[in-house]
Amino acid sequence: MDLKAELHQKLQETRAVLLRKLEGLSEYDRRRPLVPSGTNLLGLVKHLAGLEYTYLGECLGRVPPEKLAWVEDETIWDGADMWALPTETSDYLIALYQRACAFADETITSLDLDAPGSVAHWPEGARTTTLGILLIRMVDETAHHAGHADIIRELIDGTGGPDADMLDGPGWTEYYTTLQQAADTFK
Repeated sequence: MDLKAELHQKLQETRAVLLRKLEGLSEYDRRRPLVPSGTNLLGLVKHLAGLEYTYLGECLGRVPPEKLAWVEDETIWDGADMWALPTETSDYLIALYQRACAFADETITSLDLDAPGSVAHWPEGARTTTLGILLIRMVDETAHHAGHADIIRELIDGTGGPDADMLDGPGWTEYYTTLQQAADTFK
């Protein structure tokens, strides 16, 4: 088994899952926050674009081909990477994410897992790392946020995750009712 190839494949698959969650939605639905934390679909894409450029680029000595405004002005630390400005269209943010992923793919392809890296915003004394560690981190970050995207999409239009076709409408209603009844025993 080629560990780097396996990790890279999982990252690519999960990136595609994330982008599929935006398909068929209006600009409004892609932007609107549906949970108290403000999580929204385009914000997830924007956030992950920055992480791809950072962890699988800058941290490994590769300068991304473009600068991100929210990194340059440091509003990233105020959550500016978690939502889309009115001037940032879906097309722009999706293309940005795709460019960041292509850039990261070049890094993954060209370096060995033990290639050295450094993460400036990690605690002093713990900044030294490798491509392998950063690739694991990106697989985790992308899967984590793709899970958020599953839930946000389900809140928007009921489109569930990969097992959504396991049951029909009445089947899901029955399943949900069973879960609620089990939870109700602890009221």
